Amino acid sequence: MEIRNRERDAVPFTTKDGSTIREYLHTEQQSLAEATVLAGESTERHYHGRSEEIYLLLAGRGTMELDGDERDVAPGDAILIPPGAWHRISAGAADVRFLCCCSPPYSDDDTYF
Repeated sequence: MEIRNRERDAVPFTTKDGSTIREYLHTEQQSLAEATVLAGESTERHYHGRSEEIYLLLAGRGTMELDGDERDVAPGDAILIPPGAWHRISAGAADVRFLCCCSPPYSDDDTYF
């Protein structure tokens, strides 16, 4: 059984899109990470050629843009991001924190600007 802890095991790093993530698990099939976008900041608009992503907002409010469609997002919102869809998330007055599940798993090599 593999159990990973946010504070003990998930060391933060910055991805190509500019978000800070803590990757909890990464297998050949999927990855699960917690991402943070600082208040007033946005990720760089990008897409993934292979990976489907699901974002689940945990804290903060912001705006999600997916292929030109912008929507306000808040804690409890889950967002499906298909492969090839251009997207970016912007934080409002507070940091936005969300879980990000990718299948196949996240890879810098699959991130395009």
